[in-house]
Amino acid sequence: MRLSILSIALASVCTMASASATEIFAGERAQQIAQDTLIIDTHIDVPWRLMDDWEDMTGAAERGDFDYERAVAGGLNAPFMAIYVPSTYEDNGAYTLANHLIDFVESMVYRAPDQYAIPHSVDELLAQVEQGLISLPMGMENGAPIEGKLENLQHFYDRGVRYITLAHSEDNHISDSSYDIRQRWGGLSPFGKELVAEMNRIGMMVDISHVSDKAFYDVMEITQVPVIATHSSARSYTPGWQRNMSDEMIETLAENNGVIQVTFGSTFVTAQANQFRARIQRLTAAINEEHGEGTPEAEAAIARMEEENQFPYATYDDVLNHIDHIVELVGIDHVGIGSDFDGVGDTLPEGLKDVSTFPNLIQGLLDRGYSEDEIDQILYKNTVRAWRAVEAYAAENS
Repeated sequence: MRLSILSIALASVCTMASASATEIFAGERAQQIAQDTLIIDTHIDVPWRLMDDWEDMTGAAERGDFDYERAVAGGLNAPFMAIYVPSTYEDNGAYTLANHLIDFVESMVYRAPDQYAIPHSVDELLAQVEQGLISLPMGMENGAPIEGKLENLQHFYDRGVRYITLAHSEDNHISDSSYDIRQRWGGLSPFGKELVAEMNRIGMMVDISHVSDKAFYDVMEITQVPVIATHSSARSYTPGWQRNMSDEMIETLAENNGVIQVTFGSTFVTAQANQFRARIQRLTAAINEEHGEGTPEAEAAIARMEEENQFPYATYDDVLNHIDHIVELVGIDHVGIGSDFDGVGDTLPEGLKDVSTFPNLIQGLLDRGYSEDEIDQILYKNTVRAWRAVEAYAAENS
């Protein structure tokens, strides 16, 4: 959709490949597809990244995984900006923080209206991309800013938020979290059940990433529209880790005509990376028990242990395995992309280190036999279908 800037984009790829750790190995066809098609990434954490240290997003930023130059190079033209509110803000200023983060996204558009725009519908997003703009829909990661008030839901909808991840790392007033052992509600709270129905009514997509299994099934009983998992992967590759989706959950999501947007962080993708932190903690505990915590002998042994146990990065092939698994399980219609760029720190897989590397993912899909139409389904069509269904239901019921 941005053929006029293809030569600039490819030049940018070459420049960045030589100037950073980013490796672009995709062939010309994959790079052409990246520029020709729409790429929707349902979860990128730029607003939170800008909280402590503002950076100009109109060119090449010095840090992070996203900026304008790299997005153009990678063909990324519709990244959902995550309005991430940490769990510590529950009952502690969440509404204010969320509005502040939305201000950051609006400021990106204000500073560069020839580069960015904020859509309020699928049609607006498509029109903005046709104009050569990077469209910045927003999703709220953690429903804490709703603060138990349905009028706040409408407020954030009016500001451009188009999905809400119901919980994050701890149970909140809406839902239990996959990370929280307390499981306060045994699924959704009574207000959470009311909220899901209201989200359906006004046209706000429900994101079930981060929620507990029981909360997921509560959502599926209530929702009248497709549900999305904006940044989750397949639990079959990380057994026992509730943050990813089990095969049964993926099948239920598919029956709902929803979409799981595969995420990239290594800990989501391989069991080895997922269990790395626990392994380091066990080894550290054993060293402290042997030498005494805080002793010079323990500190030296821990340093040696960490040097010998480097983080086991996944690869782009591992990410493709998740896509293959979901396609084999429920078909091509229910998988998308939700990278979590700028949200997972230094855990991104080899070959997918920032937004310029989407052609690598496309090359991998081509190598595995996916047709260009199937690649389009993964990159945007499935997410657009689910979003349009939510819009249509709201138009009929608001």
